[in-house]
Amino acid sequence: MKPEPPTVLRCAGRTVARYTTRPGLAPDRSPRPYLHPVTTLAGRPVTETVPADHPHHLGVGVAVPDVAGHNFWGGRTFVRDRGSVALDNHGVQRHDGFKLCDPDGFVEELTWTAGGERLLREHRTVAAVALTGTAWALDLTFSLTNVSGRDLSIGSPATNGRPGAAYGGFFWRAPKEPTAPVVFGAGTGADGPGADGGSGADGGSGADGGSGADGEEAVHGARADWVALAGDGWTLVFAGATARTREDPWFVRAAEYPGVGSSLAHDQRLPVAAGETFVRRVVTVVADGRLDRDGAAALVRKAVTS
Repeated sequence: MKPEPPTVLRCAGRTVARYTTRPGLAPDRSPRPYLHPVTTLAGRPVTETVPADHPHHLGVGVAVPDVAGHNFWGGRTFVRDRGSVALDNHGVQRHDGFKLCDPDGFVEELTWTAGGERLLREHRTVAAVALTGTAWALDLTFSLTNVSGRDLSIGSPATNGRPGAAYGGFFWRAPKEPTAPVVFGAGTGADGPGADGGSGADGGSGADGGSGADGEEAVHGARADWVALAGDGWTLVFAGATARTREDPWFVRAAEYPGVGSSLAHDQRLPVAAGETFVRRVVTVVADGRLDRDGAAALVRKAVTS
């Protein structure tokens, strides 16, 4: 891909993100558009790209480790009974153009290709929404259509035999700091944290706050209305903004590295028939300072209904 200048995203009169459409990355990084840096309204960075611990992590975007055996995540591929293996199976998310590009958001068309084959067509919408004087929201929706002419399925390392690693879909890599971020969330769904081995939640009242769940183990793999990371002077609150998105468990890392994403393929592969389209929407509150559970819940309600 030929690098292009980033597209600037603004909110409340301030630059809050830059979007790279055609990154100049090696094939094994699974080149794809991404947002970085993303900042709070006060200018504090809350994303990281190409970190030493996972050089294929690229700020905020959409990444899937297994689309019919093709890697759109970057790095090694987890293969059942073999482990993580370096394979020549990396795909590319090609930026085809903007249908709309305003200072506070854009509508983008992309094509996911691998091995010379068009697999998926994506329609992506990104918007920056002002919430308060210290918080804004990044609203990201992606719609993926199977254009391969055959049935496909989406998998993850978890569905390929690695428990607890059901990443794939929306993903946000946060900056690594000397101390791991605090993790907390709303109350989880009735089935708790699913198959990822978390310890579950202690009830709670969903998006209205309540007791919720605390800690990486409790939130990782949970089906919750929202989850939060709170670092040094910043808080990120991730919310599934549609009923179908809220059915996807959350993938959460804090101790090893700070990152939150959705799990399109949690305990089984996600089938995508020829011509079929599926849609996910995640709204992320980006706040200065340390939010408590009630504050996070209030901003989520405002962000999702804005």
